[in-house]
Amino acid sequence: MARNQMRAAWGVTAAVVLIVMGQQAVAADLAQAASVPQAGASVTEAPSPWQIRLRALGVVTEDSGYVNAVPGSDLSYSNTVTPELDISYFFTDNIAAELILGSTYANIGGQGTIGGLGNIGKARLLPPTLTLQYHFTDFGAFKPYVGAGVNYTIFYNQGASRADALKVKNTFGTALQVGFDYMVDQHWGVNFDVKKLFLKPDFDVTVDGAKLTGKAELDPWLIGAGVTYRF
Repeated sequence: MARNQMRAAWGVTAAVVLIVMGQQAVAADLAQAASVPQAGASVTEAPSPWQIRLRALGVVTEDSGYVNAVPGSDLSYSNTVTPELDISYFFTDNIAAELILGSTYANIGGQGTIGGLGNIGKARLLPPTLTLQYHFTDFGAFKPYVGAGVNYTIFYNQGASRADALKVKNTFGTALQVGFDYMVDQHWGVNFDVKKLFLKPDFDVTVDGAKLTGKAELDPWLIGAGVTYRF
């Protein structure tokens, strides 16, 4: 009787061992199968290094400047809203370069001791700006960044109003930048961006036949919001 019970116990133990081993083998096969992409299954590709943004841009200038040899002279400039396009290239997930393209205009007015001149003239500006950015990647869909770079502003279609002639000279400047993208999916997102340009062009002006020179301290804030597309 005891021998039969011993045989039955060994039989049950062997059956349990076989069942457990079989379950482990099936689990291993399922795990291996899950790790191998199935035919026709989609594979997420690495994003393209190229990105573009289209923004509405508010240009808010500093009202400062002067005419040489005219004590107490000051200048003011109009604020504008304009469309802006930028193109970015990502060297890594964190490091990118951005080229900012847009055009706007500024009315130039006299202030201080030359306030009686009123609107001196106006000029259109093309201020291409190249920044090097650092993008933070630890916040999911929220992707903040900071940047710094250089600017070269071209003044064109210039015209005099109260002055006889006006010539604002092209100049280099520097730029600081902070902003963020919020990505809705792999390609599309919304963007908010603030840049500060340090821009102080020289100018020549002729008023009532007198030829004068000066400096326009524009130093604009560029405040933009728009859409982002990552290729």
